[in-house]
Formats: sequence, C-alpha cells, structure tokens
Amino acid sequence: MRANERTRLLPVVILTSSSQQRDIIESYSLGANSYVRKPVDFEQFAKAVVQLGLYWALLNEPLPDE
Repeated sequence: MRANERTRLLPVVILTSSSQQRDIIESYSLGANSYVRKPVDFEQFAKAVVQLGLYWALLNEPLPDE
C-alpha cells in the first residue's frame, strides 16, 4: 500500500491477536498507523471495533485535501 501513490497515505490499522513484540515492530516498520490487539471474546471484540471506529471517525485528524 505504501508503494502505490494512490494508497500510500491511507491509514493502515493492524487488527490482530498477536502481542509479539516482533510483530508490532514489523507492522510499524512497514508503515502501519496503528496496531490493535483484538480481544478473543466476541463481545469484547465487538466493543473494541466500535471504539476503533469512533476513534477514526471522530477523533483522528485526517490529512487535509490538497
């Protein structure tokens, strides 16, 4: 995604069950904007997805249009 001019500025969120430090480091090294470890429990996962959506929709300041 980062190599393509059309997608290089899109936010990339890694949603994973891994808490391995090497996975976190590699994700950010490859250009991820966020690394979220998802809960295994479905109800907690659903709540996390809602919170993540609210963050990106309401709190995050996107790159202004040129």
